Amino acid sequence: MSITNAGRDLITLALCGSAFTNFNSANAYIGIGSNSATAFSNTQTALVSALTSARNGMESGYPIVTTNQMQFRSNFTTTQANGAWEEWGVFNTSAGATMLNRKVESLGTKPGTQTWQFTVTITITVP
Repeated sequence: MSITNAGRDLITLALCGSAFTNFNSANAYIGIGSNSATAFSNTQTALVSALTSARNGMESGYPIVTTNQMQFRSNFTTTQANGAWEEWGVFNTSAGATMLNRKVESLGTKPGTQTWQFTVTITITVP
């Protein structure tokens, strides 16, 4: 999974003590997009083809932070994010703001009769 320039810059602000919007239980959101095979670019600031009502906040107890991992989890109900899931990202507000990362992958087509749970795990490693 790739981090955007905006995500990188936010991490830099956090490390240096500057003000920023946290990716915490009140502010973290997972966004889902459809019908976009547009390759990742670190300059992207939003999903290429976001689904209607496709940015959801955290399930209770998330995000979970361990030594070198962050885990985000959202539920998308029968009225949310119906259609092909082709891209996703993690954001720090419900609209606009910072897209930490973006991943292009085909995850299937969510029908309006199902609730889908989506979990993102970001692992920080040092080479």
